[in-house]
Amino acid sequence: MHFDISERKVLLRILDMVSVLLMLYVVNLVFRFDYFKISSQNWLWTLLLMIYLTVFATIFELYNLQKASRIEVVVKNVVLTSSLTVLFYLLTPFYTPMLPNNRLQIVYFFVAINMALLLWRYTYITLISSPRFYKRILLIANADEMHAMVNSLQKSDPNYKVLAFVNTQEYFPKSEIIPNIEYLKLANMEEAIKRLMISEIVVGAPEIKGITIEITNELIRLLEIGLPIREYSQVYEELTHRIPVHRVENHFYRYFPFSRSNQNQLYLLFSRILDILFSLGGIAFGFIVLPFIFLANRIWNPGPLFYNQERVGRNGKSFSIYKFRSMIVDAEKSGPRYAEIKDPRVTSFGRFLRHSRLDEVPQFINVLKGEMSVIGPRPERPEFVKNLIVEIPFYEVRHYVKPGVTGWAQVHAKYAASNDDSLEKLQYDLYYIKHRSFFLDITILIKTLSTIIFFRGQ
Repeated sequence: MHFDISERKVLLRILDMVSVLLMLYVVNLVFRFDYFKISSQNWLWTLLLMIYLTVFATIFELYNLQKASRIEVVVKNVVLTSSLTVLFYLLTPFYTPMLPNNRLQIVYFFVAINMALLLWRYTYITLISSPRFYKRILLIANADEMHAMVNSLQKSDPNYKVLAFVNTQEYFPKSEIIPNIEYLKLANMEEAIKRLMISEIVVGAPEIKGITIEITNELIRLLEIGLPIREYSQVYEELTHRIPVHRVENHFYRYFPFSRSNQNQLYLLFSRILDILFSLGGIAFGFIVLPFIFLANRIWNPGPLFYNQERVGRNGKSFSIYKFRSMIVDAEKSGPRYAEIKDPRVTSFGRFLRHSRLDEVPQFINVLKGEMSVIGPRPERPEFVKNLIVEIPFYEVRHYVKPGVTGWAQVHAKYAASNDDSLEKLQYDLYYIKHRSFFLDITILIKTLSTIIFFRGQ
């Protein structure tokens, strides 16, 4: 038995709602709890509660599968989710019940939601996140690529376990051996598949040199008996939400054209309207916090409040980006270089601005001018772009859309401090361009809220 990543997320969402409603019903019977009642007449009460619960559970990462299997993280996030759900529910007039005269009813309401989520999530961690529900994989690939493939699959999904490996090369270096993985010959594949209860075969070998006629015939026979067989790049994209650039070089046509939303005029119109609304709201917020930032800048970050810098935008055109200054004056007098973790050039107040993402508020001016969008790839500096285009395949493709204040790469990857980091962010950017949609945009906005709330800005 196994749960796919999407199946388990759906399972978590549905049973979160079911457990909460069931617990409220039980509390209603046992404690004469009458603030919240499930009935056909009051269906809007239930709907609104479920909406709040789902939104805040998403913001506080209760559907992040890596974190959903760790009880210490789940407890903290459940309490945060329950607190915000109850608070917003109580403060929503007309669509929710009137506040009870007996304020103890609110305590019952809050405790019931917490108990329901904690009991269900403990059951999930104990039963479903256990080895018997792992997705058991047989990997067919070249030995010199095995380590990278196994690590990427198992790191992306804790329930994704590679148990067996078939080498498609003539040699097998001892240095490539990984403990707890069984190394098979083509002749004993079927016996091992039954013994190890393999649930899926992932093929990551090169099409020309790696996949022989014998392997192809064996895979066809296994497919006929009902065993799923998938290509590594598809699995990698599904699990990591990134495009495997290193495996696409000779097959770029599989990934182009990207999402039709990139050319859909209705989508682009709505995106521009939302950009304008968000930028007006962001600029208004900037005026509110400006006096506090100005005062703190004078004390802890002496020097100009703003700075602008040349960045590469859509179709490779350069523009000036606006930010609150977070580094010391003349931070790049020796020339442009990547920002680093704990960069000594970043001031103490500048570090706060970066972690809270407040340093990026002036970029809403760029959004209003049409140089940027709220969501898109992060605009990079021309000095770095010139080098990255040479070093990283398809890097120019990220300029196919407007750069953004936030984006798929920004909410997943760390700050780009090297070419390797830029490659990882490019993979996320290409995934966004390929799958661009309103749903993905909403997901990015919610994840951005999580980044701000948990102070993960860089």
